[in-house]
Amino acid sequence: MTAEPVPEIYRGAPRWSFGDSPALADELLALVLSGTKRATCESLAACEANIMPRVGEVSVILDGRGEPVCAIETTAVARKRFSEVDQAFAFEEGEDDRTLASWRTAHRGYFSRQGTFSEDMQVVCEHFKLLDVFERPESRP
Repeated sequence: MTAEPVPEIYRGAPRWSFGDSPALADELLALVLSGTKRATCESLAACEANIMPRVGEVSVILDGRGEPVCAIETTAVARKRFSEVDQAFAFEEGEDDRTLASWRTAHRGYFSRQGTFSEDMQVVCEHFKLLDVFERPESRP
C-alpha cells in the first residue's frame, strides 16, 4: 500500500482538476507546474453550484487520472462578463499563444460544451500561486 502523496497540511483542502476532460486536465496542469499558468476562470453558475473561490483558499489540483499533484493558493478573485476579460488575464491563464483572441476562442468552446456560453455571461476570474508539488508514486525509485 502506498502512502497518500498529499502532505497533512493540505489533506482537508478541496480537490479538483482544470478543464473538462482528462487530457485537458493534464495539459493545463503541465502549464501550472511550468509556471506559465497562474489564473483560471469558470462560469459564475458553476462556481455557485460548487465552490466560489476565495482569496487565501488552498486547493489540491488533480491530474487527468484524478491523482493529486500540487497545491495552489487563490491570490485574487474577480467577477466580470465574458466580454470584459482582458489581455492581461488571458496572458496569466497561460494557454495557447496567451493572446486574448485565443483565450476567447478556447473559452467559447469550453463554456459551449458546458451549455453556458453567452458573450454577457458572468465568469469568475481567479489568480493563484503554486504552493507545493507532491512526490508522485511513479517518480519514486
